[in-house]
Amino acid sequence: MLVYPHISPVALQLGPLAIRWYALAYLVGVLSGWWLVGYLNKKRHPPILSKEAYDDIMAWAITGIILGGRAGYVLFYRPDYYLEHPEEILMVWHGGMSFHGGLIGTILALLLFARKYGIGFLNIMDLLAPAAPIGLFLGRMANFVNGELYGRVTASPLGMVFPDGGELPRYPSQLLEAGLEGMALFIVLLILATRTRALERTGLLSGLFLIGYSLARITVEFFREPDAFISFLPPFITMGQLLSLPMAITGCFLVFLSCHRSAD
Repeated sequence: MLVYPHISPVALQLGPLAIRWYALAYLVGVLSGWWLVGYLNKKRHPPILSKEAYDDIMAWAITGIILGGRAGYVLFYRPDYYLEHPEEILMVWHGGMSFHGGLIGTILALLLFARKYGIGFLNIMDLLAPAAPIGLFLGRMANFVNGELYGRVTASPLGMVFPDGGELPRYPSQLLEAGLEGMALFIVLLILATRTRALERTGLLSGLFLIGYSLARITVEFFREPDAFISFLPPFITMGQLLSLPMAITGCFLVFLSCHRSAD
């Protein structure tokens, strides 16, 4: 059995101000993603984003991530609770963010961004696709540090006892997600974006991101403990798997279109 490392969720304490690893994961993920978007934008001839648009894009994306992530958690996972406690909907510091909601929020925000700057929406999403797994990797590592979103009980040597997971060992599903939807997906998309002409195939990288994330999430959900307030949905699937299915279908559609469309 593996030993849980018991890392403090607070990365830095400055008097009464506690800076948590989860907050740092968001910050570093956004800044790293922004840099990578700029790097890939310069590799595209002509660049997709003007300097003004590049300076502005992350503000739009962050707004979509936060508002969509919180709205998705409220609507997909705990609608009954927040109907009874609407005053807690905006209390994001109490936890509760949904990746699928954040993705929807980002898509809506960048649709408005694309209209404002007169840029093709899928071209923008193709730039963001290789950058997104950076934040996913860091976010899942922060989940591990926090001892949350742990896996199901297991007798496997990979199991570990989490502080709030009871006495039995569980899969470190956060690390599985970090490795699949974070590191592995990042490497694949980065190679395609920098070593091939994938950026010239509108929608290809966006589609591959949706497919890759969906496959990783659906797989890891077999090892991850379902949320106690939802448990399993008929026929024995999780909410994460259910929400990932339309992503996979949309991704396949985008890849199909990109492969049957001449390069821009």
